[in-house]
Amino acid sequence: MDILLLIGSIICLLVGLAGAVLPLPGPPLSLIGLFMLHYSKYADFDRKTLIFFTLVTIGISIFDYYAPIWGTKKFGGTKYGTWGSTIGLLVGLFIIPGFGMFLGAFLGAFLGEILGKAEPKKALKAAIGSFLGLIAGIFGKVLLCLAMLILACIAIGEYFMIML
Repeated sequence: MDILLLIGSIICLLVGLAGAVLPLPGPPLSLIGLFMLHYSKYADFDRKTLIFFTLVTIGISIFDYYAPIWGTKKFGGTKYGTWGSTIGLLVGLFIIPGFGMFLGAFLGAFLGEILGKAEPKKALKAAIGSFLGLIAGIFGKVLLCLAMLILACIAIGEYFMIML
């Protein structure tokens, strides 16, 4: 059973890291991988570590959802740009998997602002804010998933060093 937990953990951690950039729930998958490893014989994380990563995963997941909206507003966008960014991101995910969410969020914010009667220069500024917010969310997810992957690698390495 432990070997299955180890394999499942590694898969979740790696898919979670990929999901930090791709349209997959990256940090929650990585967290599941960390818990799977914890319940195997290969690692024994303390309670504070597991609670910390759980809370940070929740926080990053919320931040990732609101970051493009926040970026749009921070750069002078209105509710039209915010809605456009959100809709564009979702549409972009399906039209051009991977890259589409970047382009969709940017174009959605721009078109939303144009539909809301904003000047093109202001609409472009809001679109840039949406894009930067999206990048900030992805950056946070990648850092979190990498931290969990590194912690898991250290724990697995320590286990096998002890076994030698």
